[in-house]
Amino acid sequence: MKKFMRYIPHILAIFASMIFIDSLRFKFTDHPNTQEIFNRLDVWAGSLGAQGLFAHTGLFSQYVIGSAELVASALLLLGILPALRRLQAIGALIGLGVMSGAISFHLFTPLGTDPNNDGGLLFVMAVCVWLSCATLIVWRRKQLANVLRGICKAVFSA
Repeated sequence: MKKFMRYIPHILAIFASMIFIDSLRFKFTDHPNTQEIFNRLDVWAGSLGAQGLFAHTGLFSQYVIGSAELVASALLLLGILPALRRLQAIGALIGLGVMSGAISFHLFTPLGTDPNNDGGLLFVMAVCVWLSCATLIVWRRKQLANVLRGICKAVFSA
C-alpha cells in the first residue's frame, strides 16, 4: 500500500495535465464550443460594464486561460521528477486558480453547468481537476511553503 501511495501525486498530476492539455485544442483553435462559452461570458461581463473581458484580446480570453493551463500542465508534469517536486506544487496552485474561476463562472453566471449540451461533462471535468489540484497542494504543502518562503525572502530582503 505504501508503494502505491507514493504514486498518487503523480497520477493526479498526469490526470489534471491530460485534461488541461486536451482542452487546449479547443481553446487555441478557436473551436465553436469555446467561442460559444467565452462569448456568453463576454456578454454577461458586458452587462456588468466589463465588455471585452472574455473577448479574444480580453484579460480572461480563451488564449490567456489556455496559456495558464499549459503552464500548469508543464509544471505538474515536470514535478514528477524528484529534483523538481516544488514545480508540481506551483502547477497545482495555478491549476486550482484556473479551475476555481471556471467552476465559479459555470455556477454563478448564465453560462451554467452544461453550456455545450454534453450532459455537464465539461463542468464535471473542471471539478475533478480542481479536486486533483487541491489534493496535490495538500500533498506538496511543504514544497509550496518553501517556494513561497523563498519568494518572500527575495522580495522583502532587498
